[in-house]
Amino acid sequence: MWTKGRKTSLILSILLVAGALGYLALGNFGENLVYFVTPSEVRAFSAEQSQKKIRVAGMVVKKSIKTQADPVGLTFELTDGEATIPVVFQGIPPDLFKEGQGAVAEGHWKSDKVFHSKMIMAKHSEDYMPIEMKRAGVELPKKDFMKTLSP
Repeated sequence: MWTKGRKTSLILSILLVAGALGYLALGNFGENLVYFVTPSEVRAFSAEQSQKKIRVAGMVVKKSIKTQADPVGLTFELTDGEATIPVVFQGIPPDLFKEGQGAVAEGHWKSDKVFHSKMIMAKHSEDYMPIEMKRAGVELPKKDFMKTLSP
């Protein structure tokens, strides 16, 4: 049999645990948001905005990828068709990362007007085609990646 005091303490304990979990889940949510921007928007950043971690999406400019050995990484340029920004990446890029493809780089826009990144996400084609269709010469229509950037 539950007494009134035991019921009250159980309800208070449940509320305390739920409140603590809610705070842990949502407490720092705003500080950990990473915004998605285009190279044109990055070029217009103020000094205050450049301190925040952001994700820049665009197309990798052809013939712009240059690898470096120490530290392991590469440099390349991202464009949205209007503006182009240089990117310095430290690490090993994903297998799908290549020139002329869409990519998203996460990092910081520094005062030296270079985007410094430690993570790259490569955009790949969403169109799957069985090998038999490829051999038969069937081509799927190409979607323009830059159209996906506009709201």
